[in-house]
Amino acid sequence: MRKVLAVATAATVLSGLLTACSDPARNSGLGPVDPSSPAGGTAAPSDTTGTAGATGRIAWGPCTDVRGPNGQVPAKPDPTLRCGSLRVPLDYAKPDGGTLDIAMIRIPATDQARRIGSLVFNFGGPGASGVDTMAQAAKAFSSLNARYDLVSFDPRGVERSSGVRCDGNQVMDRYTSMNTIAVTEADWERQGRIIKDFTAACERTSGKILPYVGTVNAARDMDRMREALGEPRLNYFGISYGTQLGAVYATEFPKNVGRFVLDAPLDPSVPMDRRTVVQSAGFQHAYDDFLKDCVKGPGQCDVGADETIANKHVEKFMNDVEDEPLKVGPRELTQGLANTGVAAALYSKLTWPLLEQGLTMAFKDDGRLLLSLADNYNGRLPDGSYTTLMSSFPAISCADSAERPDLAQLKRTQREALKVSPLFGSAGMGLICSSWPVKGSDQARRIDAAGSAPIVVIGGTGDPATPYEWAPKLTEQLGTGVLVTYKGEGHGAYISGDQCVKKVTDRYLLDGDVPAKGTTCTSS
Repeated sequence: MRKVLAVATAATVLSGLLTACSDPARNSGLGPVDPSSPAGGTAAPSDTTGTAGATGRIAWGPCTDVRGPNGQVPAKPDPTLRCGSLRVPLDYAKPDGGTLDIAMIRIPATDQARRIGSLVFNFGGPGASGVDTMAQAAKAFSSLNARYDLVSFDPRGVERSSGVRCDGNQVMDRYTSMNTIAVTEADWERQGRIIKDFTAACERTSGKILPYVGTVNAARDMDRMREALGEPRLNYFGISYGTQLGAVYATEFPKNVGRFVLDAPLDPSVPMDRRTVVQSAGFQHAYDDFLKDCVKGPGQCDVGADETIANKHVEKFMNDVEDEPLKVGPRELTQGLANTGVAAALYSKLTWPLLEQGLTMAFKDDGRLLLSLADNYNGRLPDGSYTTLMSSFPAISCADSAERPDLAQLKRTQREALKVSPLFGSAGMGLICSSWPVKGSDQARRIDAAGSAPIVVIGGTGDPATPYEWAPKLTEQLGTGVLVTYKGEGHGAYISGDQCVKKVTDRYLLDGDVPAKGTTCTSS
């Protein structure tokens, strides 16, 4: 269900496992000269940065609550990290009304003499913590960090920025462990009760913030960040959902676009039912590729001797665990959690060995690894508490769509999704939004960046979460987009480690070389 649809959470899930994150670039002039990107360096911001007035200042200081890949806060803060917050309006229609604080993180450029400025990141979700992910994934961007201050943030409604919470751990455990496919009317009723309990809990705990967490407001927050950072234009690196946020920013503020990279792009115009079907097919394709890779040598795959046998083993296990969840200490590995664990490991080819190991263990009644993958994906911490990832995700997703499908529509979506993927098909995000307590808006689905500088869009042909077909569509909608194709597996091209993608991206972001039309990188 939403487990397949939490498209950008991969950056958070895999940051600890892969220590990387990503995008590509172009070749020719950048267009209008970007005064924030000179050939030489610019003065680094002081620890108190920003403009006075509506935007306010960012008071930078030590980072004392940043989580590591294990979900724990290190005993000794990393002195290279600087954290701060920026106060913004809760409701931009009432700028003098209530406010909220946007949590930010900055890693200063290592080559201050050649510093370009700030490069702002959003790693996806919607709902991923940019503060935690930036701290964990910084090494993946070391070439960019030489000349850029790497900056990220928790968007409104996420973690430290008035993060959406939905009561306590029991509500979240019940929600995240819910089985993904409803077969009988009793199944639909059970799913409906769990979803309604969850959404009602979100309203009780976070009702004040829910109407204001959409992507359009997050884009407006980013422009306040740009001002406070002292940047004439915003240089930006968006991954997965971060591509939608970047596209919305470019639509709202085209003249403020600097060097923009959108990696693993979404097509915001796609309605919920089509998104569910396309993503189900994308995950099925990645799963099929995993099986092919696993059995490519005789006796090498512990999941099964060939693709057909391996798939039958997986299907049998999923059916068994749906009927009788697998005990893992005091907890249970349900079909929903097992499905999440499998999906999480499909985000990158680098984690396919973990998937093989997890399935092999589970076939022997040991569900620890699949459960660990699912917990990581769901933002469940070792102490049983949760980050806001799985509560921020529906809050932002439902705020960004006016769609509220009825039960008949949900059943049609599930039937169509199951045709393309018996393993990952479901009713999708519409099941949650149909019960969401506040109205949504379609404003974030309309993209047109006419008048902006060139925007680099990077699509991967083997991306399970944001299928390649969305990359040319977003490029066309932007009007100023330049498409780079990565022929390879995984969610996010830059974090794949492909040297061609890295070279193209770095040349654009560091030197302003916009990639030539038709640029393609083929995975080695």
